[in-house]
Amino acid sequence: METTTTVREQILDHAVTLIMLRGYNGFSYRDLSSLVGVKTSSIHYYFPSKDDLVLEAVNQYSKEVLNAVHAIDASLPADAKLSRYTKMFGRTLGDGDQICLCGMLAADIESLPENVRQAVQAFFKANENWLAQVLAQGAQEKTLTVNSKPENAARALYAAFQGSVLASRLFHTRARLEDVEASVRITR
Repeated sequence: METTTTVREQILDHAVTLIMLRGYNGFSYRDLSSLVGVKTSSIHYYFPSKDDLVLEAVNQYSKEVLNAVHAIDASLPADAKLSRYTKMFGRTLGDGDQICLCGMLAADIESLPENVRQAVQAFFKANENWLAQVLAQGAQEKTLTVNSKPENAARALYAAFQGSVLASRLFHTRARLEDVEASVRITR
């Protein structure tokens, strides 16, 4: 069965991609207009301002990513959960030219309106909270090394994942992500 996407969905999908490639200040409604094949006034109909569009993009992206994170089988050992998370994070790179949407927006934080800033912060916190649970489980199972409180280690680990995506894009390799995972894995 073939599903057709609405103009609104196309605008949003292209906006997500452009943000992941160029950031908040790296695209315009004119860019979206040519990609979707509509006038900029049509984009304004769905998203009166760029801030409205970016907030919707963050919300959609966050929902999809966090659904995928929470879909990781809770019965798995912590190191297996972390491995799945790393692979999921790697898919963010696409062909190697994209960055996590919220990571890209975090770099533009001073340009963002407060509601978008809060949505990006909520995304980071949700990932950090999930990672803290996995790290605590891994410390208990003795499969992951945690040298501080799981919450602190999770913030550092998530920052490392975000940084590794930047470096992976720069060097066109996913090995940077694998290095982050390996940094907390206990080898036997």
